[in-house]
Amino acid sequence: MARSARAQEEIRRFLDIGAVQVAELDLDGDEAVLSPGPGSPPVTHGEVFVLVRRGGRPVGTLLGRVPEGADPKAVLADRARAGCGPAVGGGPGQPPFTTVVVATRERAGQLARALDSLLAQDHPRFEIVVVDNAPVTDETRELVERKYAERVRYVCEPVPGLAAAHNAGLDAVRGEVVAFTDDDVVADPRWLTELTAPFAADAGLGCSTGLILPARLTTPAQVLLESHGGFAKGFTPRTYDPARPPGDEPLFPFTAGRFGSGANMAFRTAVLRSVGGFDPATGAGTAARGGDDLYGFVRVLAQGHRLHYTPYALVWHHHRETWRDLETQAYGYGAGLTAYLTAVLVNRPALLPAFLARLPRGLAHARTLTAVRETDTADGTGTPGDHDERTHPWPRRLSRLQRRGMVYGPVGYLRARYALRAAVRETTAQRENTAQGAR
Repeated sequence: MARSARAQEEIRRFLDIGAVQVAELDLDGDEAVLSPGPGSPPVTHGEVFVLVRRGGRPVGTLLGRVPEGADPKAVLADRARAGCGPAVGGGPGQPPFTTVVVATRERAGQLARALDSLLAQDHPRFEIVVVDNAPVTDETRELVERKYAERVRYVCEPVPGLAAAHNAGLDAVRGEVVAFTDDDVVADPRWLTELTAPFAADAGLGCSTGLILPARLTTPAQVLLESHGGFAKGFTPRTYDPARPPGDEPLFPFTAGRFGSGANMAFRTAVLRSVGGFDPATGAGTAARGGDDLYGFVRVLAQGHRLHYTPYALVWHHHRETWRDLETQAYGYGAGLTAYLTAVLVNRPALLPAFLARLPRGLAHARTLTAVRETDTADGTGTPGDHDERTHPWPRRLSRLQRRGMVYGPVGYLRARYALRAAVRETTAQRENTAQGAR
């Protein structure tokens, strides 16, 4: 097929992707409670992406089609009982005092939604810090002071970049554990307890990550992203221990994207500070485009601490909505991947021999990541279902953009380091001028 004809076919397939409802189904014996996802209307007939819980804990997702006139709860509960098992392990235990850091920039409406969900957490003792990154207006500060001043602390970080914002939040942390999430999520009420309780049970734990599911699937871009796994890492709890590298992870610990994502992660505060926090030349808002969370995972593992993934710590993420957003994400993911690897090797050269030993497999892994992924269904149609069930083909243009991003990543990181030095000098000069003017 000629390239133009192939591109037109990909566009047609993309535009034909229909919206999907999002819902939650909690099973308790013979009882079932069906509720819409965060901000969604009540479930009706049609395609439904369902998070299945047992006893309140997430145990799986499924795709169900509710026939017109049928009872959605009965249809979906039958599917769920047949396909989703029980939660693994006991309750989360008693979590330590935790600080939640939310970095944001000029998105007060989304931030308010996220903060409302964070303030509803069942965690017994926590605080929230909002970091306003390189603001151009006072909208975020005014929101925090007007609506959340008694429960939320405000920090301004003038140096642009997500990692710089996270480091500013880390400086302000008072908790034994620091949790990070984004301003475009809605946190499940049990999120913080489930994410941080493992630190009390394991003194060698340096980091934990959790489950990220889509809050809405209303546009083709959102459905396409989620049909290829989205940000989810499955429904099996897992601990990664550098003392016992996993046999099924030959690139460990450099395949940091397998461990979790920055919208749902927590660190033991002392451990994250001991590795210097995040590299401020990585992350969204810099020329590196991303990779700050992956950098943190690898640095903590490389220092000998364990990392635990739990599907019971859930946040609902508002995926980007347009094709252009997908293009930006694909390029940014590729760039962030190689940018964070560059950052790790620049900041810890001792890891270079281990990295080089894994490089051949790493290149093969990179090709797999950026491959044109075909659908798992025979006719190329469908919607999200089980984790990483491919129900729509991944467009070639997005694969090409991801590869281009991977080539650019090291250059982007070096550019970001240069820009960071300039920004720090400018910020320092401004502070000195302000101090002199106050004398």
